Amino acid sequence: MSWGETLRSAFEAISARRLRSVLTTLGILIGIAAVMLTVGLGQGAQQSVRDQIGKLGSNLLIVSPGSTTTGGLRAGRGSASTLTTRDATMLADRSVAPDVAALAPVSTTSQSVVAGTTNWTTQVVGTTGSWPVVRSRTMTTGRFFTSGEESAAAQVAVIGTTTASELFGRRSPVGQSITIGGSSYSVIGVLASIGSSTSSDEDDTVVVPMTTYAARLSSSGNASSISTLYLEATSQQTLSAAYQEAHAALLVSHGVTSASPDFTISTQESLVATATSTDRTLTILLAGIAAISLLVGGIGVMNIMLVSVTERIREIGLRKALGATPRAVRRQFLTEASALGLAGGVLGLTLGYAGARLLPPLINQPVSIEPYVAVGALLISLVIGIGAGVYPATRAARLAPIDALRSE
Repeated sequence: MSWGETLRSAFEAISARRLRSVLTTLGILIGIAAVMLTVGLGQGAQQSVRDQIGKLGSNLLIVSPGSTTTGGLRAGRGSASTLTTRDATMLADRSVAPDVAALAPVSTTSQSVVAGTTNWTTQVVGTTGSWPVVRSRTMTTGRFFTSGEESAAAQVAVIGTTTASELFGRRSPVGQSITIGGSSYSVIGVLASIGSSTSSDEDDTVVVPMTTYAARLSSSGNASSISTLYLEATSQQTLSAAYQEAHAALLVSHGVTSASPDFTISTQESLVATATSTDRTLTILLAGIAAISLLVGGIGVMNIMLVSVTERIREIGLRKALGATPRAVRRQFLTEASALGLAGGVLGLTLGYAGARLLPPLINQPVSIEPYVAVGALLISLVIGIGAGVYPATRAARLAPIDALRSE
């Protein structure tokens, strides 16, 4: 019996029992679609985290102060005031950190900002003119403040799109005045939108010169204190070297040891690894649960093939009496089972891709299905079909022709 005849016989048998075949493939269809969408949601979440962290800037190192201890109680990381503008000046020296291309010291506070009769509480950032470069931010209108305005502690401000919308609505903010902490500032530019990061709305901010912040907005007793220091490495390849240079220089400058540093340095890779670990674990867990439906679908295929063997005993006996070998009978039933599994896989793949297009707008979450997931889904469905058909096919092949022909 040739492969062509085997395929024709298999499809004729499936077509003769259409409703049963559709119900059999339904289990595999649902299982494949569920696994694809679960894995796609997990991959989409991980990609979203990587994109959000990428918004911080390219080849970025983030230096944060250590913790404080008051009355025996330890506060969280970043609560100390161990970073200063002197640290920024030191690391800007290429002889100290040759693999640091640029840096931006940052101090932040939450303030109520007033424009006319409208007020809005937002994050006010004091920094230097290198901040847009280090943080990969661009302007949508206006400009960023200059080194001259920074040296003169000018009362100028650059605002994010969310802040601009809340304070000015559809009016252009450039040239308008805002009041922060009782002082008036002229808006000279609006930052281009980058959306939300892992912790806050990056478009809800007001950026002022560091000198202006220290003179008018800082609540710290030390005017040179900063809350975060952003470092940009010269390239992705030198990120590790920049980390080592900054770490060693700060240890010496602060007079501390590596066993008890008063600062921490985070890289984008460590942030991505930490943020995606939970998503990855959850994806594996949910994919495992969804895979149970594949097992149920495989059991359904086996059950239908066993019923098919029982119903077609006389047919099997006649084929064997006419010269069909056990191998040919086994191949026919395996082909039927494989066809059912593959059909469920193809339909499940179609449903999975359709869900990947329809779900993101509804759940506000990206769904990313990689090609290898689709190929893997098809292979799994085929393996399930073959695996579920092995026992029924073997049982059919072992039937003696005389016993099969005598059965009622």
